[in-house]
Amino acid sequence: METDLLSEYIQTVQQRTQSLYENARDASNESPHLMMACLEELRAALEELHVAEEELRLQNESLLMAQTTIEAERQRYQELFEFAPDAYLVTDLYGTVREANRAATELLNLSHRHLMQKPLITFIHEDQRSAFRVVLNQLPAIHRVQEWEVCLCRRRSDPIDSAITVETVRDASGIAIALRWLIRDISNRKRSEAQLHEAKLQNLELAESDRLKDQFMATISHELRTPMNAILGFSHLLLKRVASLEDQNLAHMVDRILRNSQHLLELIEELLDFSKLKSRRLQLRPTGFDLTKIATDTAQELRCLADQKGIALNVDIAQETLSIVNDPVRVRQIITNLLSNAIKFTEVGQVTLGIWELPEGRILLAVQDTGIGIDPSDHDRVFHEFWQVNQSSTRNSGGTGLGLAIVHALVELMGGTISIESKIGQGTTFRVELPRQLQ
Repeated sequence: METDLLSEYIQTVQQRTQSLYENARDASNESPHLMMACLEELRAALEELHVAEEELRLQNESLLMAQTTIEAERQRYQELFEFAPDAYLVTDLYGTVREANRAATELLNLSHRHLMQKPLITFIHEDQRSAFRVVLNQLPAIHRVQEWEVCLCRRRSDPIDSAITVETVRDASGIAIALRWLIRDISNRKRSEAQLHEAKLQNLELAESDRLKDQFMATISHELRTPMNAILGFSHLLLKRVASLEDQNLAHMVDRILRNSQHLLELIEELLDFSKLKSRRLQLRPTGFDLTKIATDTAQELRCLADQKGIALNVDIAQETLSIVNDPVRVRQIITNLLSNAIKFTEVGQVTLGIWELPEGRILLAVQDTGIGIDPSDHDRVFHEFWQVNQSSTRNSGGTGLGLAIVHALVELMGGTISIESKIGQGTTFRVELPRQLQ
C-alpha cells in the first residue's frame, strides 16, 4: 500500500513537471512571471516527493523491526518446542505426525526422520486403539482432552503409561486444521500411586489389627479381673482361717497364693489402663492433693521391694507440702511405675525419687537409679508397649512391658513431658514435668 502511494506521488510530480516544462517553453520569453510560478510549483512538488520518500524509509524500518521481532519470536518458539522437557507433537486431524520435538523422539525411541508422517495410533497399545480412534474422531468437535491416560508402545522398548493433553488448532475462520499433542511419561507416578495405595491398605489392615488387639486386651482383662477378685477375696478368708490353725507351712502357701493373685490383678489392671489409654477412653479426675504425701507414701509402700534386693530407696523432696491439682490416682500410678521399674533393674546401689518446683507453674518429678542402664540407641523405644531392656536376660524380672508406655501416655494426657538420660552400666534417670494445675 505504501509503495502504491509513493508511485502516485511520483506520477503526479512527473505530470506536473511535464506540464511546467511545456508552459515554460511556450512562455519563457513572453512572461517571466509565469516562469517563476512554474519553477515554484516544481519546487513544491519536489518537496512532496522528498516527504513521501522519508515516510517510505520510516515504514521500511518499521517493517524490518517487525520482521526481526517475528523471527526472534519464531526462533524462541522453535527452541521452546524443541527443547521442552515433555513430548510435543503436531498432527493433522487424522493423527498423522507433522512436527515432533526432541523429547517426543526420545519418548517413542524413534529418530525424527522416521517419526514424521507416522500415524500416532500405531504407538498406542492395541487394546486401547479402538477407544483412541473414537476420541480422535471427536476432537474437532470437543476441542480439547486433558490428562488422557493411555499406554504407549515404544520402538524396541517396554510400554509406558502416559498422560496426553490434546488440543484442536483452528484457523482464523474457526475451522479445525491440526491437532497439538502434549505427552508425559507417568510410569513413575503410576508406580508411586500403586505403592501408596498398597501402603494405605497395609495401614488400614494394621489399624484394624491394632483395634482388634485393643478390643481383645480390654475384653480379656475385664474377664480375668472378675475371677481374680474372687480368688483374692477367698484367699483373704482362707488366710484368716489358716492363721487360727497355727500351721506355718499352710499359712505360707496361702500367703503366696494371695501375693501372686495380687500381682496378677496388677498386671490385669495395667492391661486395662493401657487399653483405655490407646483408645482414648481414660478420663482424668483432677482434684487438689499434697504431692509430697502421695510420693512419700508410694515410696514407703515399695520400700519392701528395695529391701528384698538390698538396695536403698531414697526420697528427696524439699517441701514438706506441695499442693497441686491433678488426678491423684494417676499421679500415684506414674510414681509407682517409675519406682518399681527402677527397683526391678537395679541390683546394687540405690533408687532416688526427687520432686522440685519449677517456674511457670510446673513441677519436676525425677527417678534416678544405679541399675543396668539403657543404651542410647534404645532411648526412643523405651516407651513402646511390650518393650523391655535386654529382653532375653530380664524376663526373670517379670512384668508386661507396659509400665513405661502407660507412664508416657499418662504424662502426655496431663499435658506434661517425660525424658530419659541413661548409659549402659551407669544407671538411668527419668524426668517428668507436669503442670501444677491440670486444665
